[in-house]
Amino acid sequence: MASSQPSATALISAYGRAYHATHAQEKIFDDYLADKLFTDEQRAFFAENLARAFAFFDPEGAADVTTPEEALARFMQNSSLPITLSRARYVEEILTREIEKGVTQYVILGAGLDTFAFRRSDLMPRLKLFEVDHPATQNYKRARIQELGWQAPPQLHWVALDFAQGNLMSALESIGYDSRARTLFSWLGVTYYLPRAVIDATLREIAARACADSILIFDYFDADAFIPERTAPRVAKMQAATRQSGEPMQTGFDPATLGAELDALGFALQENSSPADIQASYFRGRADGYSACEHLYFARARVK
Repeated sequence: MASSQPSATALISAYGRAYHATHAQEKIFDDYLADKLFTDEQRAFFAENLARAFAFFDPEGAADVTTPEEALARFMQNSSLPITLSRARYVEEILTREIEKGVTQYVILGAGLDTFAFRRSDLMPRLKLFEVDHPATQNYKRARIQELGWQAPPQLHWVALDFAQGNLMSALESIGYDSRARTLFSWLGVTYYLPRAVIDATLREIAARACADSILIFDYFDADAFIPERTAPRVAKMQAATRQSGEPMQTGFDPATLGAELDALGFALQENSSPADIQASYFRGRADGYSACEHLYFARARVK
């Protein structure tokens, strides 16, 4: 990602959430505010370019497509959008339950264009929310929110940080994070873009300075996703696309050893949802072509 430009994956993820909210009859996750983050010109730009991208993701399927609208719909089914929707629902379902059990802080690592602070007025009064992201992406989002005239709730705190260079917990503590309060850390759509050393350093830092029983939720690709002869075609296409955008995927985990690895970093693994688990939870019985992504897992752990 160019240091002065917002993340391309963050923009595409937000556009995907907006598309789903405005087009799907049966919503996996309803981000009804995401569409407002885009101007008419931006919507047209993404619609045109993502419709063209369908031929890259599915050359055979593209031969049967007759309209740009159909190509865009098929792209959404065959790209990363099912990941974006299911992981957003997963974390907010857990957060809603954990608030009842004493969680009072919510930290979104790599927040992108997340709309939680403005969309979940039912939960915001009970939380202190910290949005952490690269300065370029966060500046872009804040400028767009100002253009829209949205009033940020007082519980929202912005943390501009490059994970590869900054000190996460020190940055949080400098603007009001309470290390004594139970916290849910959401780290979605980020780990596979970072070197393993950066991931481990961030996890150690959270475990060392967050209070016991705080929660970490993250998604990850298994190690097979990074072995060309084992990678599912859809994931291989995603990797090629992110390389072209300047945000290459580079790190995966072994689901069989994740528990031991997290234990060494200060966490106890509580849930390790496989693609089959995610399919059963969020995609079973759907007739619109959406399905859980191969190689993609959701992990939930607690600070020991």
